[in-house]
Amino acid sequence: MPVVHRACGRRRSFAVRAGARVATLLALLMVAELVRADDQVVPIQLEAQLFAKVLTYDKSFHERAGQLARVLLVMKKDHADSARVASQMQAALRSIAHIGGIPHEEIVVTFAGAVALGDLVKASSAAAVFFGPGFDDDVDAITKALDGHDVLTAGSVPEYVPHGIVLGFDVVSGSPKLLVHLTQAKRQHVSLRADLLRLARIFE
Repeated sequence: MPVVHRACGRRRSFAVRAGARVATLLALLMVAELVRADDQVVPIQLEAQLFAKVLTYDKSFHERAGQLARVLLVMKKDHADSARVASQMQAALRSIAHIGGIPHEEIVVTFAGAVALGDLVKASSAAAVFFGPGFDDDVDAITKALDGHDVLTAGSVPEYVPHGIVLGFDVVSGSPKLLVHLTQAKRQHVSLRADLLRLARIFE
């Protein structure tokens, strides 16, 4: 009987922690709605918080990250907005002590083609890759190159997600929304929790 009590206690504890994570994410999304309604853009600082929070909903994250979660921030050469967003995202993520209880590092890399990026992701054991603006014509090739890799991809441009970037952020009908490409997530061994997916617009 005591074993049953401990098991029930663990389940309750897990449920409480999961509920707290969902509540935190919902609170962040509510802030995003207020900011987006005013400025028509989600600030990088908030986007970084959402990105970091979503990583903790990936059941494969801890195994993928190991003792240090490495995030590649990809920028386009000679693209001012791309370089700016990568630099700002690096600074914003560095202000977050841990992601899912794991220390992390962010590395800004210059895009040298989809195949080269796939090789870099594998060589660096990156847990996640983030793309700023400037990759509209490259997303299909990037998705193909990363097929089968163990990595979560995210982008600041909502239109990337229907083409295969796993995670994005948008405002839909005046409300903030997470965007998830579920098929590509599975292909990249990203296993997002059901409570997160209930908050997202799903693409397949």
